[in-house]
Amino acid sequence: MARTQGSRAEITGPLVRQAARRLFARHGYAAVSMRQIAAAVGVQAGALYAYTPDKQALLADLLRDHMELLLAAWEDEGGDPLARLERFVRFHIGYSLDHPDEVFLSYMELRNLTPDNHAAIAALRGRYETALADILRAGAEAGVMRVADARLAAMALIAMLTGVTNWFREGGRLDRAAVADHYWTLARGAVGAG
Repeated sequence: MARTQGSRAEITGPLVRQAARRLFARHGYAAVSMRQIAAAVGVQAGALYAYTPDKQALLADLLRDHMELLLAAWEDEGGDPLARLERFVRFHIGYSLDHPDEVFLSYMELRNLTPDNHAAIAALRGRYETALADILRAGAEAGVMRVADARLAAMALIAMLTGVTNWFREGGRLDRAAVADHYWTLARGAVGAG
């Protein structure tokens, strides 16, 4: 397949990442070849190496970008621990629903990273989990939450909140606001806040 006429690095590079993200999320990292990514973009397979050293680097870059954007988007405004937890719950659900492919890759394809790439992405995930664990510790210290292990509770809550991407569909029985309300109720119960 010939290079798309008039394609440029500033256009083709993002298209490579977008195609890889979509294909990895739909079919799984292991099942997707560089040729499939190239075909989706409309370039020859060899042209992809101008944008990424290899498929592993492409996956690692996608996961790193997702975690860095997630961390940059989350702002803990401080204050009452229950209000902070509610902001986190609503933020995480909204962000996850806005970025379902990225969320899927972040949780399902971590296993396909090399040890060095895995460690880098796990460190970023750890920062996000720590943000929630800090809220839970503050809630326990204030006596408004009952949490025996803040780190474990944070990972469990994030897994629960992220799961919304598996079943939510726009136009379904519940809209985003209703889903966030229900999950906030579940999160309060999970941390003993009633």
